[in-house]
Amino acid sequence: MTDQTYPSVRTRRVFYIPGYDPIHPRRYRELYRKEGASQAAISGYNLTLSPKRLDGPYGWHVESTQDGHHTDTDVQVLYWVDLVRDSMDQGIVQTYLQLARTAWTYIGTGALWRLMRLRKGPVIAALYPVVFLIVQLLLALALAWGAGALLARLHPLLAWAGLAVVPFVLRWFKAKDGKFFAYYLMHDYAYSANTRGANPAPLEERIDEFRTLIAEALTTDVDEVLVIGHSSGAHLAVSILADLIRAGEVPETGARLNFMSLGQVVPMVAFLPDADRLRRDLHFLSVRDELAWLDVTAPGDGCAFALCDPVAVTGVAPEGKRWPVVISAAFTQTLSPARWKELRWRFFRLHFQYLCAFDRPGDYDYFRITAGPERLEHRFAGRAPSKSRLEAPVNKFTSMAAEVMQ
Repeated sequence: MTDQTYPSVRTRRVFYIPGYDPIHPRRYRELYRKEGASQAAISGYNLTLSPKRLDGPYGWHVESTQDGHHTDTDVQVLYWVDLVRDSMDQGIVQTYLQLARTAWTYIGTGALWRLMRLRKGPVIAALYPVVFLIVQLLLALALAWGAGALLARLHPLLAWAGLAVVPFVLRWFKAKDGKFFAYYLMHDYAYSANTRGANPAPLEERIDEFRTLIAEALTTDVDEVLVIGHSSGAHLAVSILADLIRAGEVPETGARLNFMSLGQVVPMVAFLPDADRLRRDLHFLSVRDELAWLDVTAPGDGCAFALCDPVAVTGVAPEGKRWPVVISAAFTQTLSPARWKELRWRFFRLHFQYLCAFDRPGDYDYFRITAGPERLEHRFAGRAPSKSRLEAPVNKFTSMAAEVMQ
């Protein structure tokens, strides 16, 4: 697929920013190894992983030969797993208090109703932990009532002893959350809702650390520095890259900076009243020449705001807006009917499909983009954005607080 008018990429640095994920980044290496081998076999190219060669965050090295060109890629995961784990270190009572605060933040500010005007899938995903945690509590109380009714036959006052059942039931559900994901998702949505969309101080510190790492990579002898933000990692990447450009840390010559957001949930944060920082960064990044920004989602991913231009729907699109180019991974077309049938109702798995192999790949191929011979802006040069994308601004809160920089 390489257009011979473009110089091929020999070396590349990839920085992957995961979403709200408490799992060690080795998970992403194993996913890349397994799915990369599958995609290489399907698409007819070579892809080999080896241990990382660079200092710094967890990562790995990739060698690939595609379309007659050999490319060396160093992938590093900019993980914030420690911050995620700290935010998830909540007891049962604290989690139910989080539930009340988070629901009040989204409902009381009107953000929930405006988000529903975009895509209902991610809103349903956000409501799921609220509803399921309430169901758990109601079930525990129902069992307590039943136990109390039995004990009351011995003595009326013993009916209150039935309440002892409640903590045991709730602890059982919490222990099984690896299957239900109610506590996990509740902590996820609460992370931004607790600050009404502003970044907590520890996250701001981590954003600054990540910016420094990317800035250093841009000074090395590579052809492309590609930043990938997945899920909630997408809005972190927006702020990191906005800070990077504002600081003048993108060289005019040398490595090319590119950005790809995957399965983004930007509106979940940008629609909150105090998300001025994120809205300012979206506004700023959407007109910059220092990078190209491709946004990839798919209607089949019920956890993402599929084909919603994150800048436009947030209501902060400036005159002369260039980015992002919004395209679809089109799961129903890029996955065979048999594969789509297998994955269709596995919602969490589909949210990670962007990082996986497609048995009917189109122009979106994660492993060609991250390890192939074309830079991101070359591979998608002239690619029209999806005609079914949503661009109408529906956000109530559009303040950006600090002076807008262009």
